[in-house]
Amino acid sequence: MSGVYINSAACISVQDTLNEDFFQNLKSENSVQVLKAIEPNYKEFIPPAMSRRMSKTVKMSSVASKYALQEAGIENPDAIIVGTGMGCSQDSEKFLKNVIDNHEEFLTPTFFIQSTHNTVAGQIALGLQCHAYNFTYVNPSSSLEFSLLDSKLQINDGEANHVLVGSTDEQTDRTMELYKLNNTIKKEENLPVDYMNSTTEGVTWGEGSSFFVVSKHKTASSYAQLKDIKISNRLDLEETQRFIEDFLTKNNLSAQDIDACILGCSGDEKSDMYYVKALDLFKNSAMLYYKHLSGEFNTASGFSTFMACHILKKQEIPEVMMINDVKKDSIRHIILYNHLGGNDHSLVLLEKI
Repeated sequence: MSGVYINSAACISVQDTLNEDFFQNLKSENSVQVLKAIEPNYKEFIPPAMSRRMSKTVKMSSVASKYALQEAGIENPDAIIVGTGMGCSQDSEKFLKNVIDNHEEFLTPTFFIQSTHNTVAGQIALGLQCHAYNFTYVNPSSSLEFSLLDSKLQINDGEANHVLVGSTDEQTDRTMELYKLNNTIKKEENLPVDYMNSTTEGVTWGEGSSFFVVSKHKTASSYAQLKDIKISNRLDLEETQRFIEDFLTKNNLSAQDIDACILGCSGDEKSDMYYVKALDLFKNSAMLYYKHLSGEFNTASGFSTFMACHILKKQEIPEVMMINDVKKDSIRHIILYNHLGGNDHSLVLLEKI
């Protein structure tokens, strides 16, 4: 089985991650209920007439994918695979609003056509005139991991050499209102959020788009080797450590071999207990968290994967991400652990090249 390498990484997020100096300028966000992505000037990338017809997630993904392809030096990938949780929810809301406002009559199909979850992958393919394998994974929180797993299979089976893999999710006003009503989002009286010692339920919600070029061959500028991925829809709390240990054993590693572990601590008292179990397992590793930088959302793991790539390449860990004081002389293995609300647990193992 051949190696699989991440040759480029691009991200649009709550942080200014398109800026080359973002690594030194990361800022914790814990005093608001909803975090907005820092968007680029789309006029520089997308013709205004097209941009007006695109939802936010399509625009973010179009730009992030262009950055990823450009960095990897790839004009046309052999496959495009995108993961999303909510898809083009802005257009979904617009269509449903039209249904209600027009009493289910005289509806234009535009918003409905653009609201499907595979719109992002389709729009990227149209822009590139790419007729290769095109697939979208939809899952509450592990759609990026499924996309990475698919890309790994495509490469190992000889179906592709370069795969554009992405994850994306946007916010919409109505959905955010509903999330506040059902306490998915933290109440205002529970702000600011203490991500590591929270005693309340709910999260700060974010958004973003992350894209990577995953390839069969490494280059001088490659970020990491994608070693393995593990996904479990359900996991009992007491099974957490065994879930991680079995994954490490499969890759001939132990907890002692992990130099850094990135956890998806969200500030939700109930579901963060899984991460507490993981903390006990990696006491000799650098323990990191990231959702105080990105917010929680369906594909927040795209931000952690992006950060892990830069940590491996730079051999440096931002202080704002550190949970403990452990610092390794060399960072070789990084494991990423994420879930959403205690469901859809995923592990990703990255190795320094």
